[in-house]
Amino acid sequence: MPPILHLVRHAQGLHNVSTSNHILHDPDLTALGEQQCSDLRRRGSPSSFPHQQIDLVVASPMKRTIRTALLAFGETILEPKSLQVVCLPELQETSDLPCDTGSTREELEGLFRGQAVDLQYVTPGWDRKIGRWAPDREAVQARARQARVWLKNRPEKEIVCVTHGDFLHYFMEDWSEVDRTGWANAEYVFF
Repeated sequence: MPPILHLVRHAQGLHNVSTSNHILHDPDLTALGEQQCSDLRRRGSPSSFPHQQIDLVVASPMKRTIRTALLAFGETILEPKSLQVVCLPELQETSDLPCDTGSTREELEGLFRGQAVDLQYVTPGWDRKIGRWAPDREAVQARARQARVWLKNRPEKEIVCVTHGDFLHYFMEDWSEVDRTGWANAEYVFF
């Protein structure tokens, strides 16, 4: 039986504050983004995450998605179950803007050293927007399909997937040629 998927758009990143911040390479969260993670984590708050039966937390290997996963689910899911955030490059954002281009595995290892982050799937070249990582429609559709298959074939019963607004439209196959995502920061759905 396929797992239940909880799809989460990352919390507010520095690039979400102003389009002038799109020049920032792989930006981290803002203070508001950290608060949004706290709201997801807190039980009983209007925006708190609804389910605690999570077996796996997967995220795009970008700073803002990894940080969202750690801050939102670390205390409630990762630590009690000794889980790690599994970083899956297929979940990266769709454009080649600096803000949507990831850091190297070595940079991520240094930044998240000692934290519950699994970078085994982050291979050389994932952070270059060419080939399978290119920002063209066919490549993004293929990545979304690969991510769906990977998640569907997992043995876990309930999975959190932290990714990006534009990519979520490709993942859910609901893209309607709009120029912006319809997802709010830290918004989630499950199915």
